[in-house]
Amino acid sequence: MQHNGLQLLAAALFVLTVMIVPGCAPAEHWRQLFNGKDLSGWQHVGEGGMRVENGMIRTYGKGMGLLWWTRGKIGKAVIRVVYRTQEKAANSGLFIRIPIEPREAWMPVHYGYEVNIEYDPARWQEDDYYATGSIYSFTKIFTKADLPGPQWNTMEITIDEARTLVYVNGTKVTDFKEGDPVPAWRKDDPMRGPRPDEGYIGLQNENDEALYFREVEVRPLP
Repeated sequence: MQHNGLQLLAAALFVLTVMIVPGCAPAEHWRQLFNGKDLSGWQHVGEGGMRVENGMIRTYGKGMGLLWWTRGKIGKAVIRVVYRTQEKAANSGLFIRIPIEPREAWMPVHYGYEVNIEYDPARWQEDDYYATGSIYSFTKIFTKADLPGPQWNTMEITIDEARTLVYVNGTKVTDFKEGDPVPAWRKDDPMRGPRPDEGYIGLQNENDEALYFREVEVRPLP
């Protein structure tokens, strides 16, 4: 009986340690949105398309389209994607805060936000308001942190009510809150105006430049 009592005491002390000692907490819970096999839970709208190749989502085809997550809106969470380009330049993005289910590819541009993926914006005569990790045309990145293909990049986007933070390969590149000053609208830019605290998300394909997504996952904020 004494031996069993000591075991119970040791177990209780271990649980208490996990609760109060930094670094001992259980691993953060990430929910995978891409199963590595097919596009279950996703739907494509617009031109071009996406398919699964070798356990990755691959963009293809000319024109602009959007592969969006159909199983509910996402807010108060961190979204993480691991991606790579095939060549130095690519054009894609992760859309967030889309207010309603997308039926075509342009509504999310004007009523959600695109967190851009574009290794070489100078190719299209664009500046750091259009670089990887920017909220496309709304925010200028603090620093360039993405890598050219075929190297892998990790982008983490935190949606915390009105605030959006973007990290690329562990470096903070964007910190934006609704109401912060933004550049005046320029031709072909998304419409200005507030976005909702939560919304649907989607992956963009544009033109015929292959880009690969290896992981897409989400973790709720406390």
